[in-house]
Parts: sequence; structure tokens; C-alpha cells
Amino acid sequence: MTVAVVPLPATDSRDLATAGQLQRMLLPPSPFTASGWEAAHHFEPAGVVSGDYVDLVPHGDRLYFMLGDVSGKGVAASMLMAQLHAMFRTLIPFQLTLDDLMARASALLCASSLPAQYATLVCGYLGDDGEAVISNAGHPPPLVMTGGGHVEVRATGVPIGLLCESQFSTTRLSLSAADTLLMYTDGLTEARNAAGEEYGSRIEAAAARAVHLPVPELLQAIVAEHAGFRGECANSDDLTLLAVRRVANDSGTRTEARSCA
Repeated sequence: MTVAVVPLPATDSRDLATAGQLQRMLLPPSPFTASGWEAAHHFEPAGVVSGDYVDLVPHGDRLYFMLGDVSGKGVAASMLMAQLHAMFRTLIPFQLTLDDLMARASALLCASSLPAQYATLVCGYLGDDGEAVISNAGHPPPLVMTGGGHVEVRATGVPIGLLCESQFSTTRLSLSAADTLLMYTDGLTEARNAAGEEYGSRIEAAAARAVHLPVPELLQAIVAEHAGFRGECANSDDLTLLAVRRVANDSGTRTEARSCA
């Protein structure tokens, strides 16, 4: 018996454009203020749609933040991005501990995606007292910029969705007024210039030079320096940055980090 193979229709450019518009509607406002915090993001897809995920969700006296990078590119990655957006917005009102929130989101993503689909992710919440609780699932380390330097929040867990049963640890910090939490996807650090050099750890110096600026201008300065580094080389990957700064009264305490299971 001969089985006819029917080719799938090509994606219409108008459908892609609509998908891109819908995806941008899922983004949080920028700039954004809530519970003694101000935030801004930069969202720059390499194509019409993006596999990067960024969101800010106020709930009670907490401001939840998420920044992630879905495996793959194009429409499939953008669909997974929308799925993450829906999952976290559904789970956050249950007021789970952060490690449980991450574990449940990872299990849901694993159960509803293909084996090769997963996402690196930084997720956490900020309290109105300056407390920051952060979980890093395989993502480039966020920078906590303080008056005396910076603290890196390195990955302590695997990407979410990679395994259907995963455990995640958290890092707790106490932020003072003007301390800034800076997150980014690897579209920033893995970009190359004409000489083949990666941008890499240059982000630390770029952030330090611009940390005195208001949050939206801080991101603009980093993106401009990043573009100058690349020169004529276009971004081949989605590029997203998120910065959150405490604007509450300074307690005068030094920022310290500790990890707990």
C-alpha cells in the first residue's frame, strides 16, 4: 500500500507577525514599579518570535520575577515561552515555597513537552523588606550589583523540564536601597564580534560602569555597549535583560548571600 505524504503548509508571514505581537503582549510593563522595587527589561528577538521568557508578577507583599531561555528557536520555542508564562502565573497565587514552585513548574513542563525541550531559568521573589530569594536552574548567573561590587547567583539546579523529577535550591540575599539585580540570557554573553571573541564576562564591567543610572538607562547603556562590541555582527540569538532595583529605605546592611536546600 502506498501512503501519500502530505507536506505541511509553510507558516504564513502574517501568522508569524501575529504570533510576535501576541508574544509581546505577554511581556510585563517596562519600566515597572511595585512594593518598593523598580524594574525594566529589554526584549530583543533574533527573529519574529523569541524563545526568551521574562515576567514580573506582584503577589501580596512580594514581587516575583522570572527570566528564562527555552531550548531551540522559532515558533516551537515561542510556544514553550507562552506555556511557561501561563504556568508561573497559575502557580504563584498558591504561595508555594520557591523550591516547590520550581519543582512543580519543571514537572509540568516535562510532562507537556518533547524530550529535547527545556528551559534555563532564574526565578525568585523580592520582599518589601529587601529580602531576595532566588533559584537558578542552569541559567547564566544574575549579578547583584551593590555599592561595593557584585555578587553572582550561580546555577544550583538543572534546567526546568529537563527531568520530570527535579529538586531546586535557593539563594537568599538582603538588598539595600539602590542595590540592583541584573539578569540576562546567553544571547548577551555568547554574542561574538568579527574577531570571533565572545562578549562573556564583559557584562560585569559594563554593568558596573552603568549601575548609577536609572534602571531603564542602565539596560540601554549595556545594550549599546554590547552592540558596539559586536560591530557589524548581527545577534544570532534572542537577547533579553531584566534589572530590578530596591528603592525602599536603606537599612544600612551589607548584602550577603547564602544558599539553602
